[in-house]
Parts: sequence; structure tokens; C-alpha cells
Amino acid sequence: MGVADDPRLIALSPRDNVCVACADLAAGERLIVDGAPLGLDANVALGHKVARHDIAAGADIVKYGARIGIATRAIGRGQHVHVHNMKSGYLPTYTLDAAHRYLGRTE
Repeated sequence: MGVADDPRLIALSPRDNVCVACADLAAGERLIVDGAPLGLDANVALGHKVARHDIAAGADIVKYGARIGIATRAIGRGQHVHVHNMKSGYLPTYTLDAAHRYLGRTE
């Protein structure tokens, strides 16, 4: 099977360090990821992320092969990955600043 061997999780790229829940998952559930058991530390809602392996503070969060954010603290394998332990990397402020400069805006 793929990266996430359990059909309740999805990871599209071997580079992904998170899997996405395809269903609501309960704390303590045992899933199979990368051929090994993975226990959930908390409830994980549909569409939320679970760490495939340990992620160091400051490391990129990679989902579907793309960098989506940065870990704000160490995240252990099986932990819920969301706004409490990562910050978004979708649209950095400097991109907006550059656009405003290009358009001659000062706000």
C-alpha cells in the first residue's frame, strides 16, 4: 500500500511528514502508517493532520508534497498537527508586502 497504510489517513507524497484524516479519529486509536503501528495522542477531526514521524521545532510541515507551514514546537509521531503546534506557510506576509510596494500602496 501507500505511505498511509490505513484507509482512514491519506498522504500523497513520500515527502509528507503528516497524514490527513479521512474520518474523525479518536485518541488512542491504533493506525498503520509506513508499515508500523501509530497511536493517536488526541482526537483528530476529519481533514486535520497527524504527524507521520517526529517533527523538530522549526522544521517544515509537508502535506501533499508541498510545504504548508513550520512546526512551532517539537511534534511527536502520532500527534495532532494543527494551529497549536504549527504556523501556516501558505502566504507569507513578505509576499503581500511586495505586492503592495509594486502597487504603490503604503498600508
